[in-house]
Amino acid sequence: MQKMMLRIKFRYAFYGKTEHSFESGIMKIKVIQRDTEVQMKEIKLKAMAKINLGLDVTRKREDGYHEVRMIMQSINMYDQIRISPLEEPQIRVKTNVSFLPVNEDNLVYKAAKLLMDEFQVTSGVEIDLRKFIPTAAGMGGGSSDAAAVLVGVNRMFQLGLTKRELMERSVAIGADVPFCVLRGTALAEGIGEILTPLPSLPKCFVLIAKPPINVSTKFVYTNLRANELTCHPDIDGQIRALQDGDLEAVCKKMGNVLETVTIPAYPIIQTIKDKMMQCGAVNAMMSGSGPTVFGIFKEREQAEKAAELLREEDKIRQMFVTTAM
Repeated sequence: MQKMMLRIKFRYAFYGKTEHSFESGIMKIKVIQRDTEVQMKEIKLKAMAKINLGLDVTRKREDGYHEVRMIMQSINMYDQIRISPLEEPQIRVKTNVSFLPVNEDNLVYKAAKLLMDEFQVTSGVEIDLRKFIPTAAGMGGGSSDAAAVLVGVNRMFQLGLTKRELMERSVAIGADVPFCVLRGTALAEGIGEILTPLPSLPKCFVLIAKPPINVSTKFVYTNLRANELTCHPDIDGQIRALQDGDLEAVCKKMGNVLETVTIPAYPIIQTIKDKMMQCGAVNAMMSGSGPTVFGIFKEREQAEKAAELLREEDKIRQMFVTTAM
């Protein structure tokens, strides 16, 4: 069979001019240019919320950052994101929450811009963000939204980045974003970007309760005396319990040093924890810098009973019963 030489021009939005050769027994193909074309119409993604099964701050660094050891856990609660291509070179953000910014101050905008600038994407995207994860709640909603957009932009423009490569880039957006790319259960160290995957939390039900207050993460870390802490959660013990599949041992070793700042400022957090325990939670704790509290229950009925009590006695409206991923 006679060999053929084909000269083919490919057009994409993400590489710029490049040259590649592919050999086969039949033909030789030379790619001479890639520049502009959007390949996919629309991508829909779920941005999963997270809780911290354990959160320890080991020290405050000279640069102002805090070094942490945390067990992070994705849960089945999520925001919905739809990414659509635009011919014009722009990033357009829409959301169902009126107080969220729709410009470069939104983490989803920053995530899209990060990849589109690096790969010189010459077209644009529209990001439609539907929020369901409580905002300013210590559940990583904004970080997870950014992580989902990184995944979506990578897929839409076929950038070819691996999960690890996305995680390495994502820390520029926020310390929790690498975990939100990874998902599941993981030990987070450094400022939160050094991740070690762990076995999943054993089967249980998670009650999420957010009181009608917002807590500034900056306020919590500014007022945390990290170098004076004398009581630290047993993160290594939690890791062993997860490896053993022992739910009660995982819960027994739960702890969050940020509670030393947030609970004195907002006593409702302790009230919620106590009532979850009264209703049969294996344990209850504040997630992240708060104010959201989560309780771990063996039975869904116990979690629903606790939700009913909190709704009636403490007027807590944002509550969800869910499971760990």
